[in-house]
Amino acid sequence: MAVVWLSIDYFAIEHFSTLLDKYHVPQKQEVLGMFLESVHRYLVWAGLVGLAVPLCIGFFLVSLVLRPLHQMLGMTVKIAKGDFTSRVQILSEDEIGELGKTFNAMTDNLERIEQLRKKMVVDVAHELRAPLTNIRGYLEAMSDGVVEPGSKIVELLHEETLRLGNLSEDLMRLSVADSARLTLEREIIDLHEFLPHSLKLFEAQFSEKEIATEMRIANGAELVSADAEKLAQVLQNLLHNAWQYTSPRGKVRIAVERIDRAVKFIIANTGEPIAHENLSLIFERFYRIDKSRSRERSGAGIGLAIVKDLVEAHGGRVGAESSIGENRIWFVLPAD
Repeated sequence: MAVVWLSIDYFAIEHFSTLLDKYHVPQKQEVLGMFLESVHRYLVWAGLVGLAVPLCIGFFLVSLVLRPLHQMLGMTVKIAKGDFTSRVQILSEDEIGELGKTFNAMTDNLERIEQLRKKMVVDVAHELRAPLTNIRGYLEAMSDGVVEPGSKIVELLHEETLRLGNLSEDLMRLSVADSARLTLEREIIDLHEFLPHSLKLFEAQFSEKEIATEMRIANGAELVSADAEKLAQVLQNLLHNAWQYTSPRGKVRIAVERIDRAVKFIIANTGEPIAHENLSLIFERFYRIDKSRSRERSGAGIGLAIVKDLVEAHGGRVGAESSIGENRIWFVLPAD
């Protein structure tokens, strides 16, 4: 506005005087003053309108940008209080929209983790209640003289104590699996040596149930980059799971394949098929497919959850498939 104002005062007035001379209009100071006054007036109004319009548009755009940020600020207060129900309203596909989507995804994960934490507390309490109740019942019965102390009672108390010890060890392994990303010590592992050793650890159990075993490693899938101790834990849990749910005279099959720049492990066993709705749940903590199975046989439901945590700590993924006569659990690890 200042440049235009000065341009009119110093250049436009001269051009206006030239036009007056051209058309033989007498140049009076009053005419020149009226010209400058009208031009200045319209310039002021145009400047004010030109200033007001972008201010309104800017205010609207800033409000549009800051609205999700204000929502996120309010949500952080709710999240700090344990309320994960609110979500950011996505109004655009720009960077702010992407930030809102990421914030919503983070809130979803926090809500899921909180639900898992609550469920885990309930499940652990449930797992502890049964053996503790049995131990207390036996001790009270002996204390009241209802049951005479004997080798049978001692054996039962010993079994319940072992169940508590096994649960404690499972929880400790689960805790270690949760922090596996921080303690990974990767090395190149030759599966031609590693897999037979893992399988040999279960040779007695498989022989007891007359379970046949088969192992096949495809060409190009012999080497994998992983933490040897944690990979051994994964295979032990999967082989133990296969041994538990394979009927006598069944078969357990281990296959290793190369896919792109990764190695896929498949542990398959014969047995009753797993229902489709259970396939995505078997890796959840304390989940059992058959709730009626005894804890002595099915365990606490932590083994496959440990497998999932350890594999994902390596940057891999896990999954399960089931068909008539065979169940397959697989996991994929980066090859290098």
